[in-house]
Amino acid sequence: MTKPERSPLAQIRSRTAAVIPAYQDEKHIGEIVRRTRERLDHVLVVDDGSSDHTAQRAREAGAEVIVHDQNRGKGEAIKTGLGRWLAAAGPSGGGLDREVTWVSLLDSDGQHLPEEIDRFMAAAVSATQPTFFIGNRMSNLTGMPFIRRVVNRYMSKRISRLCGQKIPDTQCGFRMLNRQLIPELLGGGDRFDYETEVLIIASRKGYEIESVPITTVYSDQVSKIRPLRDAIRFFKLMWRYRKL
Repeated sequence: MTKPERSPLAQIRSRTAAVIPAYQDEKHIGEIVRRTRERLDHVLVVDDGSSDHTAQRAREAGAEVIVHDQNRGKGEAIKTGLGRWLAAAGPSGGGLDREVTWVSLLDSDGQHLPEEIDRFMAAAVSATQPTFFIGNRMSNLTGMPFIRRVVNRYMSKRISRLCGQKIPDTQCGFRMLNRQLIPELLGGGDRFDYETEVLIIASRKGYEIESVPITTVYSDQVSKIRPLRDAIRFFKLMWRYRKL
């Protein structure tokens, strides 16, 4: 007896893995992992040198966990996670990991709703080529602090110009990308500037960046961005790519 064919969405779901970079997030990470595992079978948390129980809480919730021996920055945590799924899906990978063709990226602090991974997978169903999907919070700004609205709009406008395509919310860390893009994205910065730089890299390699509407969520999380330091990194990044 032949097995019934799975729907396109079910096929995408079975081939999608998550990467959750985390640092000092023992309060939220367990719930985020549990809710992500309700959507996906493969969930990887990269603990970027936390001194609390982030790694333990993630494991208890059912995630695979990689721990950095020291804090290296969000960019490095993301690259560690991407590299893990790239290696697992290669010729030497084993088991279901070899079927991973999409990677979902989301934050560990509750700012992204794991349930909305479904929105990215629905968009991936109709993708005809390897695509980079990014969340867009700018169509519903309820709950977003005023200063973040201003900064997001300013940065998104400038980065979109460098990318040569419109990206309404370049600062959103909720993303999903085809595994074929990963080798192009393993360089770049090591901290928050990495999330901006990969948009420029992917765009200049000819990849389409498609926005997916998501919910704006701000609760009790404390931003790990250092305004002065990270602003300097951003402007250095912009200057470097303007000259290329």
